[in-house]
Amino acid sequence: MDVNIARQSEEDDALLDAIEKWLERDVRPHVLRLEHADEYPHEMVAQMKALGLFGATIPAEYGGLGLSATTYAKIVEKIAETWMSLSGIFNSHLIMAAIVTRMGTEEQKAKWLPKFASGEIRGGLALTEPDCGTDLQAIRTRARRSNEGYVINGTKTWISNGIEGTCFALLVKTDPEAEPRHKGMSMVLAPKGPGFRVGRKLEKLGYKGIDSAELVFEDYVVPAENLIGGEGRGLQAALSGLELGRINVAARGCGLASAALKDSVRYSQIRRTMGKPICEHQAIQLKLGEMATRLQAARLLTYDAARAYDKGERCDMEAGMAKYFASEAAVENSMEAMRIHGGYGYSKEYHVERYYRDAPLMCIGEGTNEMQRIIIAKQLIARNPV
Repeated sequence: MDVNIARQSEEDDALLDAIEKWLERDVRPHVLRLEHADEYPHEMVAQMKALGLFGATIPAEYGGLGLSATTYAKIVEKIAETWMSLSGIFNSHLIMAAIVTRMGTEEQKAKWLPKFASGEIRGGLALTEPDCGTDLQAIRTRARRSNEGYVINGTKTWISNGIEGTCFALLVKTDPEAEPRHKGMSMVLAPKGPGFRVGRKLEKLGYKGIDSAELVFEDYVVPAENLIGGEGRGLQAALSGLELGRINVAARGCGLASAALKDSVRYSQIRRTMGKPICEHQAIQLKLGEMATRLQAARLLTYDAARAYDKGERCDMEAGMAKYFASEAAVENSMEAMRIHGGYGYSKEYHVERYYRDAPLMCIGEGTNEMQRIIIAKQLIARNPV
């Protein structure tokens, strides 16, 4: 084995071990309280900064950890298994960083990436609008060129880190008349300032603690130097970041599916009915067997997508497969966990009801699962022409 690869593997293992210890010591004991209060975990965010998680996939030359997507997926799974909301706080942030890494100029990378990596500047990706989700080409937020740079007006919604974050990769229309529509879209880095305000915090079924917000832009000005990749390349910038985002969501799905399975395996050995532990009942064994197989298949798809990403290959099909399957695995495992736990699964004293509330988001976020199947089919045809 290559010495550098071996050293990197040891370093990754040490980081994973440190994160696992942190989760057990500083996160797990507080999850239920923060979850039920929908309270932002300021102290945990500070600890994530110290662990370097805000620079997880940012190249080392810019102050990041420079982790592979494969190692990153393992970290996300561990964190999501304990409390999924924490993984969202750095996911959206790292999508923004990935866009700058892949499409930014050297000057932009040198200016922004070290501050992203340290967590000095935290933020995310601002794509969705009140009348636009999956169909990104329908966005209405307008960026008009002026002597000062770009004057932006519009509204974004369901933006992760919208309240606590300070900078966002913002998708805008620079040419509303362009055909095809995506040629009129651009991406700019938008730090908070005059003309940029948070409209409101959005209440959610699950995914508590992390702030999801509406962002409003009223004659908000960003300098032209904040344009990423040039005018007309906004959709490409968004999609380049979403590949990493979908791998993150797939890993989150694995984490939730794993948590649901682990809790069910543990509970099934404690709970007794008809004179024996319920794990000895065939009906429960069938559920556990399916849950375990589903989780393993989701993991393999996730790591397959991560390896393709690490090689620099186009991986929208692999990331789409992983995101689709792992998120559905999380939904199905959370439901089975609730059934195995019976009334306790419906109680807020246990974590199971939280898995059940958190899991559906994975089927919607970073592109709906319906859209993932379309992406998979299109790539399948493109890669296998007659």
